[in-house]
Amino acid sequence: MTTGLEIHGTLLARNTVMNLVGNVIPLLVGLATIPYVARGLGADGFGILSIAWVLLGYFSLFDLGLGRATTKFVADALGRGEVGQIPGLVWTSLGFQFLFGAAGGLVVAAVIPFLVNRVLKIPPSLIGETKVTFFILAASLPVVLATNALRGVLEAGQRFDLVNYVKAPANISVFLLPAIALALGLHLPGIVLLLILARLAATLAYLVLCFKVFPALARTFLFEYWMLRPMLTYGGWLTVSNIVAPVLTYMDRFVIGTLVSIAAVGYYTAPSEMATRLWFIPFSMSATLFPAFSSLEAAGAKQRLEEIYSRSVKVLLLTLGPMLLVIAVFASDILRLWLGEDFAVKGTLVLQILSIGVLINSLASAPYCLLQGTGRPDVPAKFHLLELPLYAGVLWFLVERAGIAGAAVAWSLRQAVDATLLFWFSCRLRRVSFQALITKGILWCAGTLFGLGVILPTILTTGHVLLVRLFLSVLVLALFGVIAWSQAVDRREKSAITSAFSQGIAALRGTK
Repeated sequence: MTTGLEIHGTLLARNTVMNLVGNVIPLLVGLATIPYVARGLGADGFGILSIAWVLLGYFSLFDLGLGRATTKFVADALGRGEVGQIPGLVWTSLGFQFLFGAAGGLVVAAVIPFLVNRVLKIPPSLIGETKVTFFILAASLPVVLATNALRGVLEAGQRFDLVNYVKAPANISVFLLPAIALALGLHLPGIVLLLILARLAATLAYLVLCFKVFPALARTFLFEYWMLRPMLTYGGWLTVSNIVAPVLTYMDRFVIGTLVSIAAVGYYTAPSEMATRLWFIPFSMSATLFPAFSSLEAAGAKQRLEEIYSRSVKVLLLTLGPMLLVIAVFASDILRLWLGEDFAVKGTLVLQILSIGVLINSLASAPYCLLQGTGRPDVPAKFHLLELPLYAGVLWFLVERAGIAGAAVAWSLRQAVDATLLFWFSCRLRRVSFQALITKGILWCAGTLFGLGVILPTILTTGHVLLVRLFLSVLVLALFGVIAWSQAVDRREKSAITSAFSQGIAALRGTK
């Protein structure tokens, strides 16, 4: 079969680089502006704004998975070369997401008085502003859902250059607009209104770009109601994962707060946040892999699919592996310099254990995307439902006996079990073969990384000052990089990596 979209390593690598850059820049802007915004709004006002940010992020649950399903089904159509199906898919999805958004907005609006008056402990002077702020958020729900769907259409076509032209400024505005609004003398409702207007502008920009990439969308307004059922069925399983996954991710903090103390939550959260911040790397890659796997599966290009799958695992091993090893080895020094001696004493072991868990979880993003992209979102969702009670029991048991270190062990063990199941079922369901994981240099990478994990800790026993140990570590990492580049990375991968960086940076600058 032929595909309407050519999927190759250089394209995916370039898109991953653009996603990385597009994710890092807003983070840097946030680091610069949040202190100013926090001081300007005060602790209570900034807390309300933080809740608004969280709501904007989680409003996508109201689309019942249709946004992600849109990406999947459009990518399938491109893989089969059936471009004529795209208008029906997109307009049907958008139409129903506006309905879901309107219904969800009414539900949120109805809950706001109870939330503000009974649940949240808001100072009386801010209750009026908070209600208006949350009502503005509720009214924005259809726009939020439309934004996600239209962005997903561009992602299905692997146009991450266009996605990041819009997404990066939109994400920057989340942090920059509150600072500008404060300088203009606006209060919380004005700040959130600016954020919603920025989201509306992003939605319109995505719509224009979708018309540019898929001109048939502008010519054909078609609602195919029969398409809705398979999309909702697919999206339903995604919604299960989207609901259960955050519970699995953050349950440890609530159990620590219940069994140990609130102070212990702080000693645990700091190293946890440090380790999990590196998730932006697998997230950036996953955004490109999901539609690619969908298109390749629809096109019947199993060999190409296996090649991209195995190479993505290898890239994660070679990039995240050394980073997390360095964090684990220098955990005590990092925490001491960042947060002080107390956090170093109580959080070092936690950071070391969680670093292993984050690496395992990151590697599992490849089979996770593969199963979802090839039409089996039910498998990860069922695993999440199965793991939830088991993890809760193990977590409770280990926290009772080992405190925050026990929580780190339980969290990392769940990641290991989840990854094992995902890799196993990817092979068992014949989405990929087991040989795909052992014939592309992955075992060599894992062995070399293990050797690095043996050598780096020995540097700590040298007794030298921190700068000397850092220098020795840099030498070891440089040697690892040279060996990996010469032995683990083949010619096609080298070409894809170098080309991706140059093309990705050029695309973000708006040049060719």
